[in-house]
This record gives sequence, C-alpha cells and structure tokens, in this order.
Amino acid sequence: MILDMSFRGSGDAKYLCSKTLWTLRHVVAEKGLDRELFHPTTENLAKVFGVDTSKQRIDSVHIRSNMRRSGRICIFSQSIHNFLINLKRQRRGIFETIEKELLDRYLTEKALGCFSLVKPSESEKTLETVSRDLFSLVQCFRENKQVKSMTTFGVLLRVLKDQCDVADQSAEIALKNPKQILSSSLQNPSDPDAGYDAHKGQGYQVQVMETYCDSSDEAIKEKT
Repeated sequence: MILDMSFRGSGDAKYLCSKTLWTLRHVVAEKGLDRELFHPTTENLAKVFGVDTSKQRIDSVHIRSNMRRSGRICIFSQSIHNFLINLKRQRRGIFETIEKELLDRYLTEKALGCFSLVKPSESEKTLETVSRDLFSLVQCFRENKQVKSMTTFGVLLRVLKDQCDVADQSAEIALKNPKQILSSSLQNPSDPDAGYDAHKGQGYQVQVMETYCDSSDEAIKEKT
C-alpha cells in the first residue's frame, strides 16, 4: 500500500494533512500495528522513569464529544443532506434522477434550518416524512454499486437500522420507540464514532489503565 504523506506549508510551518492523518490511523488500527508501535515505546518510557508496571488497574472514562446534540429529525435530515451533496459532486448523472421535490426539501438554502425549527405538535409528522425519505433513497440505490460504495450512503443505512424497523416482505418501515434505540446509535453525522451514555451524554467510553503503589512506605511512594 502506498500512502500519500501530504505535508503542507513551508519551513517550520509545515503540517500534516488531516485526511492523511485519519487514513494512517485507520491503516494502523486495521493492520494491528498499534501494539508494534506503542508497546516498545511504553516499555522504554517506564524503564527511563522507573515506573513499576507489575501493579495496574483499569477503569472506564467518558470523553465528551465536541458536537451539537441532534434530535432524531436532525439526524435524518442532516444525513440525507450530506448524502445528496456528495452524490451531486461524485455522481451527477445519478443525482439528476432524484425527484425535484425531495431535492428541494433537503438542498435549498434554508432546508436544514427548517427542520431544526419544527414545532412540537408537528414533530411526529415531520419525523415520519424524513424517515420515509431516507428509506426511499436507500431502496432506490441499494443495488447500485457506485452509490453503495459512498460513505454517506453507509450513514443512511446506519440511521435506518438505528432508528427504524423494516418489514422485509412488505418493505414498510416503522419508527422505533426511543427506548429501543441503542446507545451505540449515530448521534451526529459529523461524528459517526460517538455513542451515548444515559448519565454522561454523548461521547466515547475509553478504558484507561494506571499503575499504582500499595506500599505505606513514603520513600517507595515517592519513587513510583
């Protein structure tokens, strides 16, 4: 595999392209190279600083994600908007086959703003509309190899699975009860890896390990 190490700028101002960074991180995780990269470094640092790793404990830590909290309507509408924008850029011919009414609903200048201002009395009806629009797009392009390979189409599939029950034979959908939606469901299309914790909110659950000392000797504690 050849990776494009895209450095921008000149002299001391050079920086690594964020897309390259994410690509490299994905490759490292996919190939299991993280152990090879970090294990020797961790051992050397522990040796240099005299850290005793024979006693360790692990605990979960919740890291909040810096993103807007989106309701169900916004998750649907933003996912559809992102997909249509992407489709227009990458597959213009396919994009032009979509009904104008649907395009106007999600691509006009004030489209997304309208979804964020829905009155409580109209939220149920709007939620049904956006869910059916998303389902319609999924059904339309489910067998299209060019569209299926798009990341934003994958997001549509995920939202459909997270938020709806689909009857295989009748091809009908029903919105899930909010209590049925898993904590691992998509919280915001801009941060697809974030989950939800009922007590701590949106973000990531991270396992943190630390070394500790159980000796009562203050001299030993100082060294560790």
